[in-house]
Amino acid sequence: MKYWNSFEIAWVFIFLSLGIIITIITNDSILNFIILITGILCVVFAAKGRIFTYVFGIINSILYSYTAYSNGLFGEVGLNILFYIPMNFIGFFIWKKHLSNRIVIMKKMNIIKTIIILLISGFSIFMLGFFLSSLRGQNTPYLDASTNIIGITATFLMIWRYREQWLLYIILNLLTITMWLLRFANGSSDGSIMILMWTAFLINSVYGFYNWSKNAENLK
Repeated sequence: MKYWNSFEIAWVFIFLSLGIIITIITNDSILNFIILITGILCVVFAAKGRIFTYVFGIINSILYSYTAYSNGLFGEVGLNILFYIPMNFIGFFIWKKHLSNRIVIMKKMNIIKTIIILLISGFSIFMLGFFLSSLRGQNTPYLDASTNIIGITATFLMIWRYREQWLLYIILNLLTITMWLLRFANGSSDGSIMILMWTAFLINSVYGFYNWSKNAENLK
C-alpha cells in the first residue's frame, strides 16, 4: 500500500465492506460482487493515474456486459463489448508511453475544445436515444443513450490524459445511478449492488478531478 493515501484505503475498504453486506443480505450473485471489486479497483487506479486501471477495466467490462444484458440495457452491453474492452487495450499502451514516476502525465483542456465536445455529445445522445427507442425490450432509451455517449467521450479524454474526463464521469455516474434505481424499482435483483458500485464511482470521480487538477498543474 506504499502508493495509497488514507482516503483511498478508507474508500476502497468501506465500499467493499458494503458490497459484502449487500451480497449477503440480498443473496446477490458472486458475479455482481466481482463486478463491484474490479470496478472499484479500476476507477481508483484511474484517479491515481496508474496504468493498472486498464487491467481491471477489461475484466469489469466483460462481466458488467452480462449483467446489463440481463436487465435489458442493450446500449450498455454494446458500449462495453464494442468500445470499452478494445479501448482498455489501446489506453494501456498509450498511457505506457506517457508515464512519469509510474504516474501518467496529465493535461488540461481549453474552453473551445470543451464546448465542441459538449455540442457533439448532445447531438449524439439524441440520435442514439432515437435508435434505441425502436428496439424491442429496451429500457430507458434516452437515459441509456446518455450514459453511452458520455462514457465514450470520457474514455477518449481519459486515454488522451485530459483532466476534464472526470467532469463527464461525474455526470455519467449520476445518470447511471438513476438508471439502476429505475431497474431496482422495477424488481431487478442486480439493482442494489449496481447502485452501490456506481455510487462508489461517483465519489471516486470527484476525487479523481481533484487529484488530476493538482497533478496536471504540477506536471504540465
